[in-house]
Amino acid sequence: MRVVVAAFIIIILGSLLLLMASEMPTFGDPDNPSNNQVSQRYSRDIIRDTNIPNVITGIITDYRAYDTLGEATVLFAGIAAVLTVLGSHVNAGRKRGQDDG
Repeated sequence: MRVVVAAFIIIILGSLLLLMASEMPTFGDPDNPSNNQVSQRYSRDIIRDTNIPNVITGIITDYRAYDTLGEATVLFAGIAAVLTVLGSHVNAGRKRGQDDG
């Protein structure tokens, strides 16, 4: 019974994904939502606005600086949490090793 239910769910989800993929705009079409005024403005005015010749670097460090700062904060918080957990585990092992010796 589980296999039938799982197969049914997979078929439904697969059908939905294929239906959504068929509704996507064609690749390279100038009327795509990805080809809007914002990307054209970034490409046209990046050097004048940011004085950075690399478009990607200019977008990340200037136009989207707060977003990038938020992403970096989340990454550093995750790293700090992992190091804290690993550090407490290592310290607990050291304390047990000292008591045994």
